[in-house]
Amino acid sequence: MSEVQMNEVQMSEVQMSVEQAIGAGLVPGAGKGVEECWMDFDGARMRYLRTGSGPALILLHGLLGYSFSWRYAMPALAPYRAVYAPDQLGAGFSDRPRELDHSVRATALRVLRFAENLGLDSFDLLGTSRGGAVAIAAAAECVRSGKLRVRRLVLVAPVNPYSGHGQRLAPFFGTRFGSAMFRFVMDRMPFLYPYWHGRMFGDHNKIPPGSLDGYKAPVAIPGLFEHALSIARTWTADLQQLEALLPSLSPIPTLLIWGSKDPAVYVSSMEPVKRHFTNVQTVVFPGIGHLPYEECAEEFNRVLIRFLTSEAGLV
Repeated sequence: MSEVQMNEVQMSEVQMSVEQAIGAGLVPGAGKGVEECWMDFDGARMRYLRTGSGPALILLHGLLGYSFSWRYAMPALAPYRAVYAPDQLGAGFSDRPRELDHSVRATALRVLRFAENLGLDSFDLLGTSRGGAVAIAAAAECVRSGKLRVRRLVLVAPVNPYSGHGQRLAPFFGTRFGSAMFRFVMDRMPFLYPYWHGRMFGDHNKIPPGSLDGYKAPVAIPGLFEHALSIARTWTADLQQLEALLPSLSPIPTLLIWGSKDPAVYVSSMEPVKRHFTNVQTVVFPGIGHLPYEECAEEFNRVLIRFLTSEAGLV
C-alpha cells in the first residue's frame, strides 16, 4: 500500500506541466487554513486539499470539476470535520496518467485507496454530479468488503440511471466520431466553455466572481478533455452498475441535495434514487442549478453541517 508522499515524488512529464501552471499562478489559492497536499498513486501524483479536525469527510467533485468546487464549503466545515478534497487523477491539478481506467468502479476504488492511505477506517462521504456516482460505488464497495465504513453519505445531484439527460449525449462523445467532434469544438470554439459553465447555474447573477477562471485553469494542462472523454466511454455501463449497487446502500444515513433548476441531472430523478434508502433526508433548493455549493453556498453549508452533526440515524 502506497503511503502519502508530499514533495518527494519524482515529477512526471504531466507533473512538470502542473508545476508550470502553479508557477504561473494558474492554480487558485486553497484558502485560509486549507493545506495543499500530494499523494502518490504508483508514480502518479494526486493533489488534494485538507483542512479542519475531527471525524473525516471526503468531498468528490464532478466531471470537469476539481477541489476548487469546495472553496466555500471547506472553511465552513473545518470546525466540524477533517475535510479532504482530492483532484481525481486526470482532473484538476493531479497527474493525468495515460490509459488509466476512469470507470465509476475504478475511480471509486481509488477513492477508497485514498482513504486507506490517509489512515482512515471510517469517514463521511460527499459526491456531486459524476462524483456522486463515484460516491455511490465507493459506499457500495465498503458495504461489500467491510474494510472501510461510510458513516454518512451525501449525494448532490448525483449522476444516476433515472435522469434522462446525458444518457444519449455522454455515450455519443465516447464514440470515435463523438470524441473527434468534441475535440474539434473545444479547440476551435473556446467561447463555448463559458456558455456551458453558465448553464450550470439557475441564476446567472449568482455566479461567484472568479468561478469561470477557476474552472478553466486546469485546461492549461494537457489531458483534461481526454479524461472527460474516457469517462464518457463507460457511461452506459456505469449507469447500469449504479442501478445494481443502489439497493446495497439502504442502511447508510443519506442526504440527497438538488437544485430545482438543475439542467444536468434532473431533480425528477431524486425520488427514484430516494426509494433505495431507508434512512434518507432530501433538500431541494428552489431556483438553484447544478452547483448549489456555489450558487447558494451559505444555505448549502448550513444544511450539510446540520446533517453531518446530527446524532439521529447514525450507524
